[in-house]
Amino acid sequence: MARFRCTVCNWVYDEEKEGKKFSEQPDSYTCPSCGAPKSAFVPEGVVKGDTKITSNVADKVVEQLISFGVKHIYGIPGDSNLPLIEAIRKSGRIRFVLTRHEETAAFMACAHGKMTDKLGVCMSIAGPGCTNLVTGLIDAAEDRSPVLALLGQIPEVYLGSEAFQEIDQLELFHPFTDFTETIARPNQALKLVTMATKHAYKNPGVVALSTPTDVLVEKLDQPIFLPGMRLAKKVSGPKEDDIDRAVSLIDDCRRPAIIAGWGTRHYGDLLLKLAETIKAPVATTSRAKGVIPETHEYSLGVLGSLGSKHAAQSIRSADLVLVIGTGFRHANLVPAGIKMIQIDWDTTRIGRTFDINVGIHGDAGIVMEKLISKVKEKKSDKEFWVNIRKMTKYHSDEIKKDADDLSKPINPGYVIQALKRNVADDAIICVDVGDHTYWFFKKFVCEGQRIFLSANIASMGFGLPAAISAQLDYPDKQVICLCGDGGFAMLAADFTTAVREKLAINAIVFNDGRLKNIKKEQARDGYPMFGVSFPNPNFADFAVSCGGDGFRVKDPKELDPTLKQAFASDKPCIVEILVDPEKLTASGKKLD
Repeated sequence: MARFRCTVCNWVYDEEKEGKKFSEQPDSYTCPSCGAPKSAFVPEGVVKGDTKITSNVADKVVEQLISFGVKHIYGIPGDSNLPLIEAIRKSGRIRFVLTRHEETAAFMACAHGKMTDKLGVCMSIAGPGCTNLVTGLIDAAEDRSPVLALLGQIPEVYLGSEAFQEIDQLELFHPFTDFTETIARPNQALKLVTMATKHAYKNPGVVALSTPTDVLVEKLDQPIFLPGMRLAKKVSGPKEDDIDRAVSLIDDCRRPAIIAGWGTRHYGDLLLKLAETIKAPVATTSRAKGVIPETHEYSLGVLGSLGSKHAAQSIRSADLVLVIGTGFRHANLVPAGIKMIQIDWDTTRIGRTFDINVGIHGDAGIVMEKLISKVKEKKSDKEFWVNIRKMTKYHSDEIKKDADDLSKPINPGYVIQALKRNVADDAIICVDVGDHTYWFFKKFVCEGQRIFLSANIASMGFGLPAAISAQLDYPDKQVICLCGDGGFAMLAADFTTAVREKLAINAIVFNDGRLKNIKKEQARDGYPMFGVSFPNPNFADFAVSCGGDGFRVKDPKELDPTLKQAFASDKPCIVEILVDPEKLTASGKKLD
């Protein structure tokens, strides 16, 4: 017995239930739900009488993802992905996380990839569901996070006929994905899931599979592929000649310095060992913030647009710079004519921003181990380090000034130092995009915390989904979401997702009633402030109405006890802080 679906309203004619074959219905037969003619019906492909095959394509896709280690899928169900949703339900081995918006789902998958280096999976329905994924997926593509998007699609037999919610998914996703295909036949399914996963890990990057509903429900009994026999880890080793050339440059210099990027995130101990051996201060990119403790004598903190002045000044005083695990886009922060060594597993990033003397292709950890084994231990250049200590002291004094500032409205810098006083040493901090981002990266001193952000496209809205994803992956860790009011409000409805999933995240919201970064840019270009202010709800009351805890802070003296209370809660919390809308991190002065 077979099933036939009305392509107008999706009502299903089930021959078993109706007691009559669909082909036996007269040509005048119409859909009892919407009145569509018999010709509007298409076979669903599930033959109930076939007892030999009990699984369909959707079941096998889910089974294959489980085999590859996927534990969560984030998204929204709908008509064009219901077979996958049912397969997830039946499996009981993947946690489906319903989100309020597909952008949240994509950001969660992206954050999972960034935090674990494992495949993040999100899903959507056809049409608007797919388009809503784009921002989060582009963030994953730009920050090189392995993500698979499962795209619900109309029946394959109707592709190209301008059917309801049909869009050209492959054309839409192709520009920023490493692999995009349609599962058009059952026997393609497992191969395409496997190839997509391979490509997701290759760069890493984003892959997408379009999944027509009529194909998903077709029978399939093919055995799944085992990860150990199909997936291989990409590890690049350097050429010894390149290592020797780099060692020669390092041994001949007096004042080396290191710029460390995302590629060093797993190798903090090696990075410190190399720095201590060659007496090189270490500045990190924003993505690598905290890869070594920023209280360490060799740490300069962050270098770049989010970085500190003393880091930039220290790098300018060096006579050799090792750039490890980053393309580092700020060429003007590196002195012209200085000797450069660049280490990266991606050859396209070596020499992309500046001229180099030695380029080493390879995994940062492998390369640093080889350098440490071959370089001579240096003596510190006294003048170089005296200047660094002087600049570091000036930066520390700035931080102390913020920590002691009890002015009203609350200084954003005071919020950062209050966070520092109360946050756990192993906390995960997900930072959204806004003026608070500058305060955090310049003034928060990391001592073991892991920091995540939307780095290359700098998308507002990243912080909350990332925090939800982090708490799912690391239920025993303290998870902080640091947001401006603009970025938080974009996807604030998904605070209810944290409530439903019982995830005790802590969202710290800087409420200044405006897009302060844009105001700053308007002032920079000589424009008056316009179109950047908005009325805000009471975010603390919103948290309570959602089933979480909410706190509103107007007085800086109340901030420390409030943070302690929020961090001790077993519910999702919003700590809304009314901060000075005029005070900027660059100068610490009010903007006229």
